[in-house]
Amino acid sequence: MLSNPRNKFGWIIFMLRLCHWSKGHIKSTKMKNFWTWTCLFWLCASVVQAGKVLVFPLDGSHWVNMKVIIEELHSRNHQVTVIRHTDSWYIKENSPFYRSISLDVESGYDKNSFSSYVIRLLEMQREEYSPWKHLQMEMEQVKKASEIHMKTRKTLESIFENKEMLQMLKNSKYDLILTDPAIPGGIILAHYLKLPLVFNVRWTPHGEGHFLIAPSPLSYVPLRGIELSDQMSFFQRVLNVLIFCLFQYRSEKMVTPHYQDFIEKYLGSDVKLHSMYQAADLWLMRVDFVFEFPRPTMPNVVYMGGFQCKPAKPLPDHLEEFVQSSGEHGFIIMSLGTLIADLPADLAEEIAAAFAELPQKVIWRHRGSRPSTLGNNTLLVDWMPQNDLLGHPKIKLFVSHGGTNGIYEAIYHGVPVVGIPIIFDQADNLSRLRAKGVARTVEISDLDKINFQETLQDVLNEPSYRMNMQKLSRLHRDTPMRPLDTALFWIEFVMRHKGAAHLRTESYKLPWYSYHSVDVMVFLLTAAGLLMFFTFGLLWLCFRLCFKSQQKHE
Repeated sequence: MLSNPRNKFGWIIFMLRLCHWSKGHIKSTKMKNFWTWTCLFWLCASVVQAGKVLVFPLDGSHWVNMKVIIEELHSRNHQVTVIRHTDSWYIKENSPFYRSISLDVESGYDKNSFSSYVIRLLEMQREEYSPWKHLQMEMEQVKKASEIHMKTRKTLESIFENKEMLQMLKNSKYDLILTDPAIPGGIILAHYLKLPLVFNVRWTPHGEGHFLIAPSPLSYVPLRGIELSDQMSFFQRVLNVLIFCLFQYRSEKMVTPHYQDFIEKYLGSDVKLHSMYQAADLWLMRVDFVFEFPRPTMPNVVYMGGFQCKPAKPLPDHLEEFVQSSGEHGFIIMSLGTLIADLPADLAEEIAAAFAELPQKVIWRHRGSRPSTLGNNTLLVDWMPQNDLLGHPKIKLFVSHGGTNGIYEAIYHGVPVVGIPIIFDQADNLSRLRAKGVARTVEISDLDKINFQETLQDVLNEPSYRMNMQKLSRLHRDTPMRPLDTALFWIEFVMRHKGAAHLRTESYKLPWYSYHSVDVMVFLLTAAGLLMFFTFGLLWLCFRLCFKSQQKHE
């Protein structure tokens, strides 16, 4: 368990004095060396005391940023254990940074099934837009999400029905559970083990993370999927409210039922999934307000947007040679993220043809067949050091799908973006960049050589895109400490203090009518109505008495 860092300095001074005393009072060289090494050992032990962290991650691109935190925890001498599935796509069983607990159940995130799902969505996106197509895509995503929740439920059953594993988890005496709350597996396990809970979060099954933890006025906080900004017209606000109601209904009818009977069986009938989310000690939010629209927040929300970004390292020789050959025109990179390694052949032909007519060199991550229209200025690669390329002085433009990790790397290095949104939150991410004046997008249903090339030329030749992005980069970097260091400080804070209950509001324990003060408004309206009724009655009575008195007088 971590001790309070302020107590470490006393140990440091004591051990240094002991080393100094041993040099002055011990004559034997061997004994001096013994005491020197003993002092160094205890000095290191006093500065870094290991915590124990249990990680319940989500596979795919979410694992990419979780792994960054795990590696940093390991570098600070913490012991990390990761719960994974035997069919995990990205989460390896053996790693120098963590030990793993492998569960022999399907994850729903194996490479084959998820790749086929992405291909289906890609094919649907290429069709001409219509409300029916949009509804079909939403239903496809709901279907996939439901499948993942079913398999998460089976994962939990495999843990809770294995008494030896449960006992092992209890005996390990972890200091906290770190989880991605897009699935509730880690949340339910933390509640059962009575461990502090830390989220590495942007999304939950209920939508964007803030909607569960912080006040979210729908007048200026847009929801996912409708690409609105924080400046909405009346009818856009109507749409925002309707979509919010739809999301609430969907989470209650299509997420909660997967887990509620399991929760009642193992945690008690009074425990609700929604409340367990809100009871988390710390929300490490993958958000920076240079990218996200301003909105209310809470004390236990810590912002670490761009925590995976870092200064560029030198490129491999073959890439550096290719980049330098671009001369004054510079180069472009294109990558569609971890889930989309190649594109349909006809689409790749259009993209390659557009690239071929540019004076810039292009590095394109593409694993499909080589397009026949590929120009001599374009290099196809299976993998690229994306962060290092974005940080190169000759970079001009980033063609991206709009994934969060890539967008923050582009912001960090000040590189404008041309977006090709395909699935999930990518269109919304790119809409936020458009609102900042640092990106343009091309819908995949409209993408051809002409409009793709026109978009590329516009962003390359219009200076405002680069100037605006470099301004965002300066704002993003101007912080008292790195986002990753901020995240690690607060994780260790929760370890030291066994939670962060003093930062967590207890509002989630209130019924909805108390939270929204409906009962108070009803009481005040009733009191005001009664007061008006009695006042009106009193005035009427006075009027009647005065009228009768006047009649008698006459």
